[in-house]
Amino acid sequence: MRHLFVSDLHLDDGAPAAIDAFCGFLGGDARDCDALYVLGDLFESWIGDDDDDPARARVVDALAGLARSGTAVFVMRGNRDFLLGPGFEARSGCRLLPDPVVATLHGCRVLLTHGDLLCTADRAYQELRSTVRGEGFRSTVLALPAGDRRRLANALRAGSRAHTASTGAAIMDVDPQAVVAAMRAAAADVMIHGHTHRPATHALQVDGRPATRIVLDAWFDRGSVLEWGPKGPSTRLLEFAGR
Repeated sequence: MRHLFVSDLHLDDGAPAAIDAFCGFLGGDARDCDALYVLGDLFESWIGDDDDDPARARVVDALAGLARSGTAVFVMRGNRDFLLGPGFEARSGCRLLPDPVVATLHGCRVLLTHGDLLCTADRAYQELRSTVRGEGFRSTVLALPAGDRRRLANALRAGSRAHTASTGAAIMDVDPQAVVAAMRAAAADVMIHGHTHRPATHALQVDGRPATRIVLDAWFDRGSVLEWGPKGPSTRLLEFAGR
């Protein structure tokens, strides 16, 4: 069995090369695998399941084609597309996952998460996350006209950029103690996450036993896919056309 993992694609009409690469991948190699997991921030923004942006609609259609081909597709909400809901599932054929969630792959318990919950030192972000992920906030926002939701999404993106520029890199990275605590609670051998845009494979100890944390790359200059097959995990890079 072969499983694929991606995160932080941040797809919108400003990233046509990334959309081309991802849709091409969904229509090609991904169809030979058993499952695709998107661990958050598939889109740069998502204003609700009635989002009719043509660039995002193209991605949704490509995901639906992959699902129809027989590959299971799982999507986790990220900090950019936390308004994904049942309508997205119906349109795309994907299944939305809770964050975090445990999967058993090739005999390993694997903890899957977007990763932002692990950045506990960034208290301002965690407070904002708690607010925007609440059902009350979601219901209020989704009741707004689409134009208002687009303006709100743009404001949140601008605020995120300003926060990133003014906050130390170490604060925005994961807290090692939070990683260990999460893996202990899940009895996980491996953790896979994105969010930090710091791709790497980290060896660690959880209560004296070896464990692994795999950080997925963002799709800014090229695509990156973690493939886990019978021989273990490996990374595949997808070059963008024109780069």
